[in-house]
Amino acid sequence: MKIIIAGGTGFLGISLSQYFENRGDEVITLSRSATTQKSTLSAVEVRKRDSQTTYWNGKDLGEWTAHLENADVLINLAGKSVDCRYTHANKKAILSSRIDSTRVLNLAMTNAINKPKVFLNASTATIYIHSETQMNTEENGIIGDDFSMGIGKAWEKEFFSTTIEGVRKVALRTSIVLGNDGGALPKMKAITRVGMGGKNGRGIQFVSWIHINDFCRSIEFLIQSDLEGVVNITAPKPETNADFMRQLRKSMNIPFGISQPIWLLELGTSIIGTETELLLKSRNVYPQRLLDVGFQFNYDNIGLCLKDLS
Repeated sequence: MKIIIAGGTGFLGISLSQYFENRGDEVITLSRSATTQKSTLSAVEVRKRDSQTTYWNGKDLGEWTAHLENADVLINLAGKSVDCRYTHANKKAILSSRIDSTRVLNLAMTNAINKPKVFLNASTATIYIHSETQMNTEENGIIGDDFSMGIGKAWEKEFFSTTIEGVRKVALRTSIVLGNDGGALPKMKAITRVGMGGKNGRGIQFVSWIHINDFCRSIEFLIQSDLEGVVNITAPKPETNADFMRQLRKSMNIPFGISQPIWLLELGTSIIGTETELLLKSRNVYPQRLLDVGFQFNYDNIGLCLKDLS
């Protein structure tokens, strides 16, 4: 297969690229950065990645659109990280980076002659409300109106606003992806190593998660399936924050972890430039559609997942 990955030089994009390249597929990434910036890659891997990376600005048509011709799959992961303070400027950038990239990819796909038949676009499991009791499936999940949920709704609205003949579209409502090369886990491990790996707040909020291997496998599965519309990309067993941190300490052989009350989290996140929502929102999400069509997780419980990543 020939696969185009927009936003392909971040943690998820590089992981997907390596996964598909190992299968023998051709992968071309679109990036707003001219070069790959990934310290975990070797110099040879960085040079290879850069040779397969095409610059785009994430909002305008350009020479990059030629790569869509005769490609099999387009995957859009582009968007500013939400791991920041929600200032007016950052909120604007978080929204515009997602809407602009999705809009221009819809336009490019419409204009392409021999276009990919599958278009997967990132979304977020944070589109669902804070829920400590209800498990949110694609069918019965409750979607609200705060900033993060609004981002998810606007993102998906833009994606599905254009119907492209012969193209199957899937919005990826992805939970926290756990891997050692990026994302949340390395930061959580660092905190745990210094004895601060206790529960966050009350610790009863749910953490929806997925192992990076299962994330990549689920994308491959979706490409080969007939599913379209929205799909939850998450393991089937969310854990409370307290249990998640306990399992993380166990996997790292750390005997204790100091818990952090909300006031301390608010102080800490303001210092390091992020938001407490990332730690305190209860994401209680279930991958009903994946399971219904037979997808099998290699890592369906958090203990097994963290042991593999220890």
